[in-house]
Amino acid sequence: MTRSRRRGFTLIELVVALAISGLVVLLGARTLVGVADSAEQLAATRTTLDRNMNARRWLIEAFGSLDVGTSGGGFTGRADRVEFAASQRVSQGWLETRPITVSREGDSLVANVGPQRLTIARAVRSLDCDYLLEPGASTIWVREWISAVSAPLAVRLRIGYAEHADTLLLFVGPRG
Repeated sequence: MTRSRRRGFTLIELVVALAISGLVVLLGARTLVGVADSAEQLAATRTTLDRNMNARRWLIEAFGSLDVGTSGGGFTGRADRVEFAASQRVSQGWLETRPITVSREGDSLVANVGPQRLTIARAVRSLDCDYLLEPGASTIWVREWISAVSAPLAVRLRIGYAEHADTLLLFVGPRG
């Protein structure tokens, strides 16, 4: 009786092993690509969120340091724009009173600070501004406020986007 000894693999076993290895490598590559895409989306979302929060912090600070009735000028609030002067930090480190205009230009909400233009929000479809005249149970909001010596208690910016709206309530700093 003769015995045959097997040494090595048959061709079919090799092809099956290569096919399984190829599937494992393909699934691993797709997983890595998915992780990389998710990381890019997360970074882009984080950048957008940081930009939006920085813009909101800047708005809060600007309205909080509003300067009415002094060298900065008055407060002009219309239904679609707000103009005032506020103390702004300059590159040298100190504060200067600068004129500020917050309005919608094209599809962006922008703040013109002297010669500088800051984009606060993008893809804006509408902007409505209201001004708080009196606090309390009989709260009164007006659509226009023009004064060289005083400012409202707060400014409400209603920003309309394609699929939602956002309302920012900005309290005014020391009133003139």
